[in-house]
Amino acid sequence: MSESNADQLVSESDLRLDRLASVGQIAAGIAHEVRNPLTAVKGFLQLLKHETPHKYLDYAYIELENAIETLQNLLHVSKPDLESEPFDSIDLSTELEALLYLFQERSYQVAIQKHFKDTNTRVYGKRNQIKKAFFNLIKNAFEAISNRGAICIKHYKFNGHLLISISDTGDGIPEEKINLLGTPFYTSKAEGTGMGLTQVFTTIYDHGGIIRVKSEVGVGTEFTVQLPIHEETDQEGEAPVNPLHVHNQQFSQYYTSRRTEFMELLKLQGKELFEIMKPTAFDPEYILESAHKLVQLLNERNEHGLIQHAQEHGRNWASHQLDLILKLEWIQVLRKTYWAFLHAYYTSGGQEKVTFFELERDVNDHLDTYQKHFASSYSVYKNQVLQAHREVIERLTVPVIPLSEQFAILPIVGSLDMPRVKKMQEQVFDRIHRLRIEQLVIDVSGVSSMDTTNAAHLLKIVNGIAIQGCKAILTGLRPEMTTTIVEQGFAIHERVVTRGSLQQALEDFYK
Repeated sequence: MSESNADQLVSESDLRLDRLASVGQIAAGIAHEVRNPLTAVKGFLQLLKHETPHKYLDYAYIELENAIETLQNLLHVSKPDLESEPFDSIDLSTELEALLYLFQERSYQVAIQKHFKDTNTRVYGKRNQIKKAFFNLIKNAFEAISNRGAICIKHYKFNGHLLISISDTGDGIPEEKINLLGTPFYTSKAEGTGMGLTQVFTTIYDHGGIIRVKSEVGVGTEFTVQLPIHEETDQEGEAPVNPLHVHNQQFSQYYTSRRTEFMELLKLQGKELFEIMKPTAFDPEYILESAHKLVQLLNERNEHGLIQHAQEHGRNWASHQLDLILKLEWIQVLRKTYWAFLHAYYTSGGQEKVTFFELERDVNDHLDTYQKHFASSYSVYKNQVLQAHREVIERLTVPVIPLSEQFAILPIVGSLDMPRVKKMQEQVFDRIHRLRIEQLVIDVSGVSSMDTTNAAHLLKIVNGIAIQGCKAILTGLRPEMTTTIVEQGFAIHERVVTRGSLQQALEDFYK
């Protein structure tokens, strides 16, 4: 990066800081002038809904809730809740790797290119806020790509700063609109509010960082974030636990007496994970109760209990469609919090006689065992579900439906591509043999598309059915399919009977 580019970054930063400061002042005024009346109106609407139910009242109530939620988002930008979260030393390369796992469902459409250098470089700040900012940037990059494309993420050190760039091959942003980015309510999305990028700019600037945006319509967009590098000291990176004097307590007793504090710290450390899991059916209290049970088992060094707990929760997480990476991150949060409490216990005079190496071996070995069995149980459940889905799909692909001991129908619905035709060939011949079918009606009225190659292969299957001694009856041929058969010179009249519709074929059979 040249010196002129660095100066440009600083000047852009000053402009955006002024804009965001103005937004904060406006938002504070809105909070006092608008939020209370809106809340009062919401209460009256709720009473009216109970006394005189009407669909218009429901609509009004929903829209009012949306307005209040938008206001809350604006207030959060003007005065974010950063006070409760401690500063921490953050390895951004690791956090970016973890965030990318959350977008796996798009990986078959969007190629991810990673160029990570200087991965031992760390920054210092509010971990959850910074993770949320980069989550929003990556999410925007994926959403900018409507079909197929690529996202490139770079991580490197330059002139005493850490730079992270996120570029996409999406639609791009017009030049005259770039300066509006980060302003609440400016968005190119049909249902967006612009708050995501506002959170990004606010968070980065609160951490002494700078953002630069380059974009070209039809080519793509690049966000470059510059953050100060932090040199970690021995005391940093530890969870904040205030040690108290311990009077002849075992660690299990120490934990029990401070369970509430442990859970509050756990919620704080895992705040971002709770935000990501909000749309799921998992109750946060269930997750915390599970963590409490896990800590009890750790305190007891109950390895068998840990394995059973891991297997049960592996199935639960998989059944709720939660990503495995979320649980692995949660285990790391719990590990960090547990070690923080162990540190506080021993520095305040804990009475258990144990060497550090014994403690480290026991705690980490047991947590690693838990993690291994959780991942195994999760994967087994996922594989079982995948296999069940595969079997259903295969049955739906070739739904041979027997109507009598010798008569069956095969309705084909949807597009007919080569993999599906080949699967049909495998299974139709097998079912004719196993079910002793003498007549098979193949109805293609529901086929949405079929090219020449697939039509030729389907007719080969029809010939194969005849070779097996089964009478093939083809119904539902549309004019365009007939045209394809005629133009290609396929001879089907010798081995197959045709009828205009499935109903006609059934009427013939039941005469």
